[in-house]
Amino acid sequence: MRTFLISVSAAALLAACGQSDPGDSAPARDNAAPTQETQAPETITDEARAEETARLNAFFEEVFQRELALSPQGQTYLGMVDDNEAYGRWDDVSDAAFDDGQARTREYLDRLHSEFDFDRLTDEAQVSYRFFEFVQENNLDQGAFRDQTYIFTQFFGPHSDMPSLLIGYHRVNSADQAGAYVNRLEALGPTIETLTQQAAARADAGVQPPAFAYPVVINTARGIITGAPFDESGTDSPLWADLQEKTNALDIPQEDKDDILDRGRTALIESVGPAYEALIAEMERQAETVGEDDGVWHLPRGEAYYEAQLRNYTTRDDLSAEDVHQLGLSEVDRIHEEMRAIMQTVGFEGTLQEFFAHLRESPEFYYENTDEGRQRYLDEATAMVDTMREELPAYFGRLPQAEMEVRAVEAYRIETATGAFYEPGPLDRSAPAAYYVNLAHMDELPVYQMETLAYHEGLPGHHLQSAIAQELDNVPMFQRITWYSAYGEGWALYSERLGKDMGMFTDPYQDFGRLSYEVFRAARLVVDTGIHFHQWSEEQAIDYMLEATPMTRGDITNEVRRYIVWPGQAVSYKVGMLTILDLRERAMTALGDDFDYREFHDVVLGNGSVPLTLLSDLVDEYIADHQNG
Repeated sequence: MRTFLISVSAAALLAACGQSDPGDSAPARDNAAPTQETQAPETITDEARAEETARLNAFFEEVFQRELALSPQGQTYLGMVDDNEAYGRWDDVSDAAFDDGQARTREYLDRLHSEFDFDRLTDEAQVSYRFFEFVQENNLDQGAFRDQTYIFTQFFGPHSDMPSLLIGYHRVNSADQAGAYVNRLEALGPTIETLTQQAAARADAGVQPPAFAYPVVINTARGIITGAPFDESGTDSPLWADLQEKTNALDIPQEDKDDILDRGRTALIESVGPAYEALIAEMERQAETVGEDDGVWHLPRGEAYYEAQLRNYTTRDDLSAEDVHQLGLSEVDRIHEEMRAIMQTVGFEGTLQEFFAHLRESPEFYYENTDEGRQRYLDEATAMVDTMREELPAYFGRLPQAEMEVRAVEAYRIETATGAFYEPGPLDRSAPAAYYVNLAHMDELPVYQMETLAYHEGLPGHHLQSAIAQELDNVPMFQRITWYSAYGEGWALYSERLGKDMGMFTDPYQDFGRLSYEVFRAARLVVDTGIHFHQWSEEQAIDYMLEATPMTRGDITNEVRRYIVWPGQAVSYKVGMLTILDLRERAMTALGDDFDYREFHDVVLGNGSVPLTLLSDLVDEYIADHQNG
């Protein structure tokens, strides 16, 4: 996948397809110290460093704006609606656009290496240089495997993502913006047709998602074109209902509203409907030919593809699939021992799996499915966040100005939202960020996991990472909003463990909740590599997670199917956490009594969502600077 230098939220990057040869990337810089046979380096003034840094930042801004101009969808996600022509278009998904994008990436790398002197940059700019370099080289690495990726799956795909953008992000505050909505409906059909043709070509080459994905894709696609104006079922289709609601809310003449809606109806019938019917037909055709193998090992170049995905999602180049697998097995064993110790503390007699069942099934671990029960959960989660907030100054030198609230998921999305998640506030801090809890089904929200969720999604987890990154004033925009899950999710999982180190989790059941989340992430290392490297079946993966975690079979099945269609992503959480813990231990060992949590955390959080290879270098530099006085 080709990562753009823009991010739609703290949780995801915009991406588009791109292909190239990873061998085209420029050679590494030679930063060796001068010897007696070489001339000593010149003394570089602060003014010279500032000048070179200004030139580099101007280049970063040029690239950012260039990529943003080529991504109408990215502009919409970022709330940029002034350019109504772009507001009515989709990103170009053609093969030619794909190749052009990768050519630009090579151009950016060539210019970075030829136009700027790394040694003349400020320390902060050198970090930005290395960050940008990693992003572009990773784009080339991933682009080489474009044709191994699945376009349509049960978990993601343009068939659902594009309608979701229209419904959730395309604001309609004027007749022009309503017209742009219709323009996108008109263009949705050709875009889906192009992607359907690409999926067909990949299937013919032996690249198909597993059998379980097809019914979900077909049903989702059919749901987009069910209801008016596609049929006379008596209900409106999702896009038609959304366009009517947004258009009718405008303060414009009724005649103008009618014109917009007439155009929209025609676009749905003549563009969207036929394209989705063709997609459904293609998915039905592929479902007849799909094989039984689950892992990407069976794809053309599958082994190399999985290795590339591990590099992408761990942002490390020193971990093989077998390394990750063995790491997961070791971590699961360690966490199980800690779980058994808690079982003894609370006086439970039985096996670990019996304790899992006890926690799942005992009513004492769930609040009532009433308004009172929901409010009780919110109040206690808020209290946990408030308690943590008071302790932060002892562990963090830099704290964000942006506020964060604990909220219940709103009614309009309560049935589709996940159990808990973080939403960052706007860049201008005009509204607070939020840690959301889905209180729709209280029997799915065990109380013993409340504390670890609060630290992961709220403080010091996603909020500190996201808000501090947004507020960095000494880095280019791409660095403030780029997201790598190994860093972002690794930090959030590390934050759960940090809570333990800070003296939280005094209740043994809450501590078990922390471990239940950690063992889930550790089991992912085993299962993801089991499926894609060791050639496990779906059922083998499910059986392992049933034995290793407190999760239900239904939840595990959904998780395993996610890993099958999204290879490598699930390992990023635990690898990120363990990397940060290893770096902390490295700093503690090197600095001894001089180790300061605040300084260490400021290094980790002070440069945005950096790849873990760069984070390791930054911590080593921090240690060296501290030791050298």
